[in-house]
Amino acid sequence: MSTPLHIGFIPLVDAGALIVAVDKGFAAAEGLDVTLVREVSWSNVRDKLNIGLFDAAHLLAPVAIASSLGLGHVKVPIVAPFNLGLNGNAITVSPALHAAILSEIEGDRLDPMATALALARVVAARRKRGAEPLTFGMTFPFSTHNYQLRFWMAAGGVDPDEDVRLVVLPPPYMVDSLANGQVDAFCVGAPWNSVAVDLGVGHILHFVSEILARAAEKVLAMRQSWSEKNPQVVAALIRASHRAAEFIAEPQNRAEAARILAQPDRIGVDADVILRTLNGRLKISPDGTMRESSRYWLVGREGASRPEPVQAAWLYAQMVRGGQASIAPEALSTAMAVFRPDLYDAALGLRSDAYSEGLGTVDAFAGPRFDPADIAGYLGSF
Repeated sequence: MSTPLHIGFIPLVDAGALIVAVDKGFAAAEGLDVTLVREVSWSNVRDKLNIGLFDAAHLLAPVAIASSLGLGHVKVPIVAPFNLGLNGNAITVSPALHAAILSEIEGDRLDPMATALALARVVAARRKRGAEPLTFGMTFPFSTHNYQLRFWMAAGGVDPDEDVRLVVLPPPYMVDSLANGQVDAFCVGAPWNSVAVDLGVGHILHFVSEILARAAEKVLAMRQSWSEKNPQVVAALIRASHRAAEFIAEPQNRAEAARILAQPDRIGVDADVILRTLNGRLKISPDGTMRESSRYWLVGREGASRPEPVQAAWLYAQMVRGGQASIAPEALSTAMAVFRPDLYDAALGLRSDAYSEGLGTVDAFAGPRFDPADIAGYLGSF
């Protein structure tokens, strides 16, 4: 007898492991009868998970942490026993902002420090002539997109709270907002950056993997109470997702995976756009300029599926840096406990000491090396 599950997701490529697990039959092979429910906004996914309408969800890693800490909403302890991938976001800018940044850049245009400093000069020039602040779209206050934008801007001397406007937009609405001039840039996951480029309304300025080498992004999330009542179901869901992630990681499977993800009730964009993401080969400009990076989105390889508590600690540190949370040892412990490598290892029969220590690092392009044992010192260095 199969176990029925309702799992929410947002139409993004990093929901791929969940979608492929269901549509390729990997979940059914584990005795799971999964209904995937497509949502538009992260608040919808969070709320339906919190009140039990969803058994599990494709969720922003910082939302899982914020819910467990009671930040910005009700307090509901969440666990994340599976990473749905690392990286995968990009910063896309309007043609006008792209031209302005390139006109001010000194150094390599692929260097995030060079572009951050150029952005600071653009911002200063706009302020001098009395222009409105630039507006950047991100997907949620408690999101990697928010923290990645802030981290990049601040490295160049731009105050994300004073010098620009950051606004929340659901991922599927980013492209229209850029095309309509409602935002000047955005940070979002695939495939929406590529869609903007294909429509001629945006240029991909950076892959987030250039800002953070190993950025925790979306997780398979569930209520802690539900996971404790259903340990075998959790283990089965981890195994199905792991099998799907490994399937996507194999180059010979990517065209099939792209067709699965492209379906109207899944992501609903052209399969060729999704395939570019899976291959890490993206068109970054309407003129056809291509860029390739094997690290654009890590899924099913390099330990990307294992939830590392150090990455949760880094996200908590960004919450503190952005004024969303207070620094406290108990809060740090709670944040790190959201990521559950023990459940991942047990489900797959793996030893916890089988992993390289480097898999838990973040490796940001600027600032000191992150140490979860000294968050105050880390934040004080900025």
